[in-house]
Amino acid sequence: MVKNKKVKTSKKVKSNKIIIGIIALLLIILGAIYIIDNKKPKLILDNIIKFPKEEVIEKKVEIVDIDSKTRPYAVMINNIGAARPLQSGLQDAYIIYEIIVEGGLTRYLALFSDVDVKRIGSIRSARHYFLDYALENDAIYVHHGQSPQAKTDFSKLGIDRIAVDSSKTGWRDRTLKVSSEHTLFTSTENLAKGVGSKRSEKNKDFLLKYSVDALDLNKVENSKVANNVIVQYSGSVTSSYTYDSENKVYNRSVNNKEHKDYITGKQYSFKNILVYQVPNYSIGDKSGRQNIDNIGSGTGYYISEGIAVPISWTKQSRSSKTIYKYENGEELVVNDGNTFIQIQPKNKTLTIN
Repeated sequence: MVKNKKVKTSKKVKSNKIIIGIIALLLIILGAIYIIDNKKPKLILDNIIKFPKEEVIEKKVEIVDIDSKTRPYAVMINNIGAARPLQSGLQDAYIIYEIIVEGGLTRYLALFSDVDVKRIGSIRSARHYFLDYALENDAIYVHHGQSPQAKTDFSKLGIDRIAVDSSKTGWRDRTLKVSSEHTLFTSTENLAKGVGSKRSEKNKDFLLKYSVDALDLNKVENSKVANNVIVQYSGSVTSSYTYDSENKVYNRSVNNKEHKDYITGKQYSFKNILVYQVPNYSIGDKSGRQNIDNIGSGTGYYISEGIAVPISWTKQSRSSKTIYKYENGEELVVNDGNTFIQIQPKNKTLTIN
């Protein structure tokens, strides 16, 4: 019996030696893997079975290519009542300005950057103060015709521009049953033909700073609910927005009618709205053309995702950027998306609720 016990003990010792040997071998292999990879040790199983690595996706701003050096186009858009139903391509603009002109009407300046838009318009004539906003974006100004004041400022301010015609840089849509002045359209492809020797790389960053993550504007001091926004320009033009909480955008209307694209038939929508007021007055010509006091500073609102927050604005010169800030003095950051800038006449009604 004693002899059998010795045999069993011997076998147990031998088994333990084998286990210790296997462990030692595993440690040697782990050490070799560590040295070869020059990284933290990996489990043996990781080297036998290739587990998929977690993909790291870098968030990027979608509305514009932040790294792009291409100069945008700043296109004058007709907004008279007969032309409004024909407006095309505005959904692809990353910024649109609306400013008063003669007769209580307004025009838009739509900015396009690194997009392929097949139909933009209809194109309208230049007014001198719209040039300020092409300059602050370092954009190539696009128009058809001009006021005497704008004509003087083209050379005075060194404006790079494309005067759209109905051959190389644009076309007339003769199928439309409106006056010929409302039928001129262009595309980004056509505009590229008009750039020629003009400077093609911009010297300024984008006007606005964008956040890739949704901003929590409820945390901003003095914020308020903004489900409906009504911006009066005159007895003839009122722009308004209704918040779509599902898609987190503002659907746009003009004079209580949905503002739609002629080609797609879809209502225009915007992620961000900036609204502030400046004085305007007639320059005294027979056409009733206007001027605006847009150099200086004032207050307004930034509106996005159902919330409005008070802001300040400052513009030091015609060519300088308008600087927007929160009330605490920090520079404004906006949500990633398209922006409508409503530069409203002083003392007109602004409703936010």
